Amino acid sequence: MLNEQLEYVSPEDYLRMEAQSPVRHEYVAGGIYAMTGASLRHNILAGNLFSALRAHLKASPCRVFIEGVKLHVALDNAYYYPDVIVSCDPRLQTISSDSMAIDQPTLVIEVLSSSTEGVDRREKFFAYRKIASLKEYLLVRQDKMEIELFRRQGDVGWEHCVFSAGDELSLASLEFHCPLGEVYEGSGL
Repeated sequence: MLNEQLEYVSPEDYLRMEAQSPVRHEYVAGGIYAMTGASLRHNILAGNLFSALRAHLKASPCRVFIEGVKLHVALDNAYYYPDVIVSCDPRLQTISSDSMAIDQPTLVIEVLSSSTEGVDRREKFFAYRKIASLKEYLLVRQDKMEIELFRRQGDVGWEHCVFSAGDELSLASLEFHCPLGEVYEGSGL
């Protein structure tokens, strides 16, 4: 039996180390976990969603962030790197050079891969649901044209919608509509 002692790392130490690290790491309750690299398709899908959301929200108080921005889940003492985050937090109208993370997202998007799908569906969704500002959570498949949407319904419920080829993605929290073909444009699907 392997008995390995894991050392607790404080959130402050994590943030300090992460600011200097060439490799991204997620942080959960004192543990640090290295992130894997993304595929080209993953990057295209995240980029397409970022671009479409940014264009749509340009005149609004909402901000769109892509890949390298941390999401802080205070109730779980965790920092994650979602693929795309939209936040309508008024504090983000002025961003300082030492701003490290988002803590009040409206929308979180994860592009699924075989190595991250389980974590995105279970651990991250369980954590993200604890953020009161989160209205919608999007899971984007890379292997076929399909997007799953989880939309908050009241205090405890979540509506589940699936969008497929030919459908229009609809995000009620942002009054955003986009054909799935545009999300997957250039991805080879």
